[in-house]
Order: sequence, then C-alpha cells, then structure tokens
Amino acid sequence: MANVQTPITQKKSPGNEKILLVLLPFWNPLIPPMGISCLKSYLRSHGYPVKTIDTNINFQFREVYDNYFNCLEQYIPANKRGNFYNIGGDVLRNHMMAHLNHENEKEYVNLVKIVVYQTFFYDIDEGQAAELNKIIAGFYTRLEEYFLQVLETEKPSILGLSVYSATVAASLFAFKLAKDNYPGIKTIMGGGIFAGELSLGSPNFDFFLENTPYIDKIIAGEGEKLFLRFLQDELPETQRVYTSKDLEQEVLPLDSLEIPDFSDLDTQYYPILAAYTSRSCPFQCTFCAEKILWGKYRKKSAKHIAEELIQASKKYNCQLFLMTDSLLNPVLKGLSSELIKAGTSIYWDGYLRADKSVCNLETTFQWRRGGFYRARLGLESGSQRILEAMGKNITPHQIREAVASLAYAGIKTTTYWLVGYPGETEQDFQQTLELIEELKDDIYEADCNPFSYYLTGQMESDEWKRKNKSILLYPESAADMLIIQTWIMDVEPFRDEIYRRVNRFVQHCKKLGIPNPYTLQEIYKADDRWKKLHKNAVPPLVEFIQAKNNQIGYIDENKRVKKMIFGQNVVLDDGGWVF
Repeated sequence: MANVQTPITQKKSPGNEKILLVLLPFWNPLIPPMGISCLKSYLRSHGYPVKTIDTNINFQFREVYDNYFNCLEQYIPANKRGNFYNIGGDVLRNHMMAHLNHENEKEYVNLVKIVVYQTFFYDIDEGQAAELNKIIAGFYTRLEEYFLQVLETEKPSILGLSVYSATVAASLFAFKLAKDNYPGIKTIMGGGIFAGELSLGSPNFDFFLENTPYIDKIIAGEGEKLFLRFLQDELPETQRVYTSKDLEQEVLPLDSLEIPDFSDLDTQYYPILAAYTSRSCPFQCTFCAEKILWGKYRKKSAKHIAEELIQASKKYNCQLFLMTDSLLNPVLKGLSSELIKAGTSIYWDGYLRADKSVCNLETTFQWRRGGFYRARLGLESGSQRILEAMGKNITPHQIREAVASLAYAGIKTTTYWLVGYPGETEQDFQQTLELIEELKDDIYEADCNPFSYYLTGQMESDEWKRKNKSILLYPESAADMLIIQTWIMDVEPFRDEIYRRVNRFVQHCKKLGIPNPYTLQEIYKADDRWKKLHKNAVPPLVEFIQAKNNQIGYIDENKRVKKMIFGQNVVLDDGGWVF
C-alpha cells in the first residue's frame, strides 16, 4: 500500500489581503481610536496592509449628533436632564437601533417615546418623536453615501469594525451595507461592547448572533493575536466567535509591541493623543467588567513607557496624552521618574485609584513634575457602606486626602461617581453630596453615572441575579428592533429614584460651581476656574492645542512648579515641606 502524505496547508500571503479597520459614529473624538490603531501596528509588523479610518472626525456626522441633542434638549425640562450627554447616549443608541430594524412605523414611534421616558422620566409627544426620527433617518442617509464611497475607494477584502455601546447601531448598518454590496468581503467585529451589553454567554449575545448573519467573525477580548491567527488560517474556520480561550489564555508581552499607528488619521484634529501602559486591572470592583474581558493584568516597564511617549510625541507633534488604561497606579512612580530623568516635558492624563500613595503630598508633587496632568478618579460614593459593597477598598477619608493632595500639586481632578448602586439609601447618597461639597475647590470636574446592570459580565452579575429578580426595561415585543435589550434589577433604589438622584447630583454640583465640561468652550472655562483656585495648576488644554498648531512654543512649565506652604501662599524653591 502506497504511503499517503497529509497535505500541508499553506498560510495565506499577507499581500493577498487588504484590511480596512474603522470606528463608526458616535464616539467622542477627543483622542484617536486606540483599538484599531494598535491592531494596525501589530498586523503591519507581520506584513499585512492595513488602513484605518475614524469617522467621528467627519463634520457631517458630528453635525447630526449635535442636532439630535439640541432637539432633545428642547423637549426635556432642565430639571429632568441630569447628566444629559451621558444618559442621553442611551437614548441615541436605542433610537438608532430601533430605526435600523423597525418594520411598523407606529410601533417604532411608540418605542422611541418609551426609550426617552425611561431615561428622562418625561413624556414627549408623537410630533417630537417624529422630529428626532428625521434626524436619525438623515444620519443613515449620510452614512450610506459616505461608507459606500469608502468601500469603493479602499476595496478591502476584510472589514473590521471596533464596536462600543455608542457605535453599535452604525456599525451594524455598515456591516450589512458592505455585505449587500460586496458579498465576498469578510466582516469582523471586535471592541469594548463585549465587556457590557454583549457579554459572552448572555441572552443579548445569543440573540445578537442570530440576528447579524452579515458579521462573519467576532473577536472578543485582546484582538492582536486572534486577528493575526485568523488571517493565517490558524483558527477553526467553522467557528464564528474567537476569544482568549482559542489562544489557551496566552497574552501579549506588552513591552514587545510597537506604538499604536495613527499614521492614517489626521492627528492635528485630536486635542490629545492616546497611549497605554497596561491591560486589564489589578482590582475587582463588583460593577466592573474590565478584568473579565481582558484577563490577567500586565503592564509595560516604566522605561519602555517613557520611551514610547517620547517617540510618539516627536512623531505626531503632541505633548499631551490620554492613557487608556483602567488604572495608572502601578506605573505612576516609575513613569514620572523616567520622564524627569529624560529631561522631557510630556504630559499625561489617566485613570487613578485613590489609594494611600495618592494621599502623599510629596508623591503627587513628584508626579506633577513628571508630567501628570489629570487624574480621573473613580470615587463612586461618599458612603463607606457602599464603597465596601462595591469592593473599592478605599475610604471617604482616603478620598479626601487623595483629592486634596492631587489638587495641591495642580493636577486636575476629574471625579467619577456612581449613583444608585444596589442598596444605596438616601443617607448614602447624602453622604456623597456632602463629601463633594467638602471637596468642591479641589475637584476640577464631577461626573456621575447611574448604575448599569448586565445579566452577565460584571464581577457580581451572578450574585445579583441569584438574589434579585431581573426585569426587562423595554417591552419584550421590541427585541427585534433593539437587538440589545436592557435589564434592571427589582431592588432599591428603583430606576426612577436613581435618575432623580442623578438630577439632584447635577444640580448640587452646579450650585457649588463644580463643572462637568463637555465642549471646548466649557473646558476653557473649567481650566480658568482651576487656575484661579490652584497656584500650581497645570496648563489649560487650549495651550496644548496652540502648541500642537505651532501657535505657541514648547510647554515645559512642569520643570518649574514650586512647592507651596499651606495657608501662607509662600513658594519654596527647594528643601523639605513646611506646614
């Protein structure tokens, strides 16, 4: 019997594919998109041609966004708007999905009214719903014309979309449009949405798979290696969803990666550049899904991070970076030391935990000299009981010391608060308001969000589901229009009370003069307030924009900040602390 050899499967040549990676509206164009830029850098290092596009810097789409919220704002009374753009984003997302999938006009209009009511607890009429519908219809008309032109120009063999909650409707529209007009194109979906609304194993995810046949593959979690192995035919072709399990939980050594590739994007448009120092999170807050999505926490070395920032700063003519990590605490000391040692002035903004190191004045002053620009603090609550329930492992006393210590150094303090955590009482909420009032002059910005619940994906999802009844927020009959359903728990505080508290939170901050800036004009005013409150205040954002556009020179004031004596407004050039 003759020997029969198993044929060797030949890997595809990178030159056989043309990959297009896109971020669809609506996503805030503060920074260039990190996900697709990291993918491009990684895939190009393996020889694959990749083009990236961020549609959010396109004026015609931003105009639609502004028109929608301007219209909605006219309908909702001021005392009902709460954190308007944050909670209004849920209205926009669900409205866009309903428009995309509706068949019955009357049911569609009624659903839009329900969605608005369940967010703002205010009834709009059919005429107002119809006006909002016209804006959404106009958006899809624009997107169709724009995206068909992109596909015709780029002629990709593979279309990858990075999808988040706010971009999901436009992404589904683009995927279907691509498949209808170019049946041979391969469509791949990834992004942060798999950490929340579409967490793996949830009813939403299963229903989504059934209703999106135009999406060929889904990559959930860290995408670089999974995308590469898909391209190299090293993953099962019959499998539709790829996760870290297909890599046997193997993760990327971050120090081995090149910087994100923003070369296709007009970086002059973005006021801030993006970077990252780590992936996942070393902590396990009960309401968070970061660790579940990204797996094991790992970080780059401080020296490597500093080198990357210097390289990116020179390449893209930018001094200010937003770190997209879940937390910067593990790298703060080393990074600031490396940048001081390098003698450079690079400024960076990122998320911070109010742990004991942040409460040290000398430490925060050192970070300030190393370029730390803004601390985004997930403080969540002023109630010790709620902080413990969340698994935050911080105290109100630490919050006070951390915020004051950062403000003393002039570092902007953006504070995030979570309203309506399960079991939060009126007394708990009052403690939050009181803490904010106590710290008002040391808070640069106060941003609140209502508690969101997912059937799966959060650290505490299974326990919440076991203890409490889960209820659909919108009618079950609307599932085909919304695709992604929203659940709430039958537990106090109930949704209407949560949103009343959000409104009270916003009004309280306005009374105290604490901003939550959204537009560049509002940021300008917030920066002016911060400069008046703190002698060591970091430069306003407008100066970094001017420096980027060569309207002013290189910013290096971090090298000259001075230690201050409390209560006497006296500057110490050198030496120890005086109290």
